Parts: sequence; structure tokens; C-alpha cells
Amino acid sequence: MDSDNVVIRLSDINMGWGGRKVLSDINLSVERGDFVAITGPNGGGKSTLLTIMLKLVRPQSGDVSYFAPDGSPVSRLHIGYLPQKNKIDSHFPITVREVISSGLLGPYGSGVADKGAAVEKTLETVGLTSHGDMAIGTLSGGQLQRTLLGRAIISKPDILVLDEPLSYLDKHFEQRVYELLAELAPTTTIILVSHEMTAIAKMAKRHLIVDGGIHECCARHHFYHACDEDGLL
Repeated sequence: MDSDNVVIRLSDINMGWGGRKVLSDINLSVERGDFVAITGPNGGGKSTLLTIMLKLVRPQSGDVSYFAPDGSPVSRLHIGYLPQKNKIDSHFPITVREVISSGLLGPYGSGVADKGAAVEKTLETVGLTSHGDMAIGTLSGGQLQRTLLGRAIISKPDILVLDEPLSYLDKHFEQRVYELLAELAPTTTIILVSHEMTAIAKMAKRHLIVDGGIHECCARHHFYHACDEDGLL
């Protein structure tokens, strides 16, 4: 691991909910340009790990640090986030176009000269050009998932965090997601949680298994990242 290239570092993270320990003694560094695939059993702490990494929740103990390209600590990063669909209130009165354009709110959208054109291009990318004015409550599960993906990618983030991005998608658009990830990977740090690892594992540079703790898979096809002799981070 090149310490000068680390963009996110989790140090000694512990987290629990309702008296149950969810994550214990998590230490993880993500390098700029990584493609990290994360899997593990239901309830193993995958989504909790992502929300801590994103600083959406504070761990019970431990630290989350962000770093600029020069290695200096920073308080925020340009991150696009696709949460699990079941965390979204589909009854909220907002359209597909409005959800996607919300990805341009904040400082990272200010550099987009033509926001309208960016929204239309993103609608095309996620296959929802004819659905822009539809309320999200009228969408199928797969259409809502694509809407949320559009929001995550519209600002062209440096880091893309995806929690079960393939959920509810039909096979045609699932293949489109693989193609999109392949397009983004050369310029984007990708952190992706999925139960479907058949295709993702071939694309990822690292494969982490989260089940209360964290273990790095050192199968031969994950040659990019050097594991220690125990196969641990």
C-alpha cells in the first residue's frame, strides 16, 4: 500500500446498534484509483461500514480520515453515493429529473456550466430519458435504482460509493452498469457492495469480505493489491 496515495483511512473502527456489536477493530485504507468490491453475509456490517466511511454516522470509537492528492488531510471529498433503495422514501413528491439534478447541489456542482444539459445526458446514461418528469413514487424498483445511480454520477465524482447497485435491475441494465463501471474505473475510485460478485470480482482490484470484521480476499485474480502473509489488510 502506497501511503502517499491513500484517499480514505479507517482506523480502529468499532460500531454497534441496539447493544449488538456490528463492526469490530476495523482498519482499512482505500487508495486513489482503487476499485474495491465488498461482500459478506446479511447483517455483517457492509452498509454500516459504508455510512461510517462516508461520515454519515459516527462510529462508537475510531477515526475516519480523508486525504487530498498531496497527502494532506481534508474534511471532505468529492463523493457520489448510491444508497440501498430501501433507504429512500419513494412517496416523497419529487420527480426523476429533480432527484438526478440534486446530485449537482453543493460545491461540486458549481463547476458544471450547463446543469440542464448534464441532467439530460445523465437521464440518457441511465436509460430514463422518457421518465424525467415522473414522480419517483410511480417508478418500478429498477427505475428508482437507476434514478439514484444518476444522482450519484452526475457530478462526475472522484469517488463513487455504491451499495447494492444491481438490486432490482433487469439483466439488460445490469449489463449497462458493468459497462458504466468499466468506463468510470480508470478515473474514479470505486467502492461497491454487492451480493453478485460473478462479474464484479473480475473488474475489481480488491475484494473485501465484511462479517463483523474485515478480511481481504487474496485470490489470484486480485493481483493489484498486495496482501500480507495472512491475507489480511
